[in-house]
Amino acid sequence: MSDLPTEYDDQEHDDFGRDEGPGIEFLVEDVDFELADAQDLTSWIERVAEVHEHEIVQLTYIFCSDEYLHKVNLEYLEHDTYTDVITFDNADDADIIEGDIFISVERVRENAQIHGVTFRDELHRVMIHGVLHLLGYADKDLLSQTAMRKKEDDCLLLRTF
Repeated sequence: MSDLPTEYDDQEHDDFGRDEGPGIEFLVEDVDFELADAQDLTSWIERVAEVHEHEIVQLTYIFCSDEYLHKVNLEYLEHDTYTDVITFDNADDADIIEGDIFISVERVRENAQIHGVTFRDELHRVMIHGVLHLLGYADKDLLSQTAMRKKEDDCLLLRTF
């Protein structure tokens, strides 16, 4: 986890998914949050990787607060904005997934309300959004954002739970 923020490396964290699947971890930092269906999520994420012909070597999700993610955004990306997800790609090989995905639980809740969707669906969309970045998809302009949204929808259809 070489690109993880230093404060993440040094802090204690709650681990509730270390044994859920090969190379996938679900961690919680500074927020009261419990992930439902960790095993199902692991299977789904692995299925998405397989469909894209990638192997998951190490994928860590860190669920946190708005302030925690804002600090990561400022410190490591020099962006003074709040966001729902930040992805760090640690892979040396284009065919593998190795990275860290930070997700603001507060921002996901707010966005779910704004977009009129369930928290669960918005959380899954954000989780797979991070994976899509690790698969090489971008969302810097309107055209790539539209393509990313379509890929998110396609991946959400792969859920079986």
